[in-house]
Amino acid sequence: MTPTAPPPPREALAYLRAKGYKIAWDYRDLWKEEHVRAFTVAKAMTQELLIEIRQAVDAALAEGKTFKQFQDELEPLLGKRGWLGKVLMEDGAMVELGTPRRLKILYDTHMRTARAAGQWVRIERNKAALPYLRYGLGPSREHRLQHVQWEGLILPVDAPFWDTHLPPNGWGCRCRVRQMTERQASQRGGVSEAPEQKTTLWENRRTGKVEEVPVGIDPGWNVHPGKARLSHTQTLGKEKDIEFRSIVGTIR
Repeated sequence: MTPTAPPPPREALAYLRAKGYKIAWDYRDLWKEEHVRAFTVAKAMTQELLIEIRQAVDAALAEGKTFKQFQDELEPLLGKRGWLGKVLMEDGAMVELGTPRRLKILYDTHMRTARAAGQWVRIERNKAALPYLRYGLGPSREHRLQHVQWEGLILPVDAPFWDTHLPPNGWGCRCRVRQMTERQASQRGGVSEAPEQKTTLWENRRTGKVEEVPVGIDPGWNVHPGKARLSHTQTLGKEKDIEFRSIVGTIR
């Protein structure tokens, strides 16, 4: 009997498919919540190219494709558009386009943020029965020191800590959270004391803006994709309601 593939992650797909498009030269041109609202790939400067990459990401998520499968299917398309390898620009600068390293970053980033946003929908749905989250390290060979210190941390689902520290917490981060019952949390030692959230100043050299970033979180990753997506959805709903009422008037 041939095993069937697992069903596509519905909530993660909904997160990915709700995004618009945004052309940008550098990932820092869009920031935090802007990446939640728009699909972008640095230096993918035409809408046609961006659409092709997004379709490949969507298929990889929906069908559970490995990075190798994703890479093998996408590279021929990128080659036709001249978006493979490194390219010498008119100003003499050598820029990295569709190299294996960049494609791996692209794949990992979109897969993990979409799954994190999808997981949050389920966390919210089940938090009455599973009111706690436990921070866990992923299968990486090496781990950031701060992430090791958070391993095993148990906090309520609604703890402010998760607003900035819900994994993934940086480029290549494979950390994760597990939702737990009160009994499971007790068996693991009970609820932890929320760690002090130290910050450091970081300048976005693309915009000149300076902001505080939590120590242990890569700049730009201190955003909660699940909550940001829900907030964006609610904003769109209010805007559509206002537009509808302006056309037909308030129904009494």
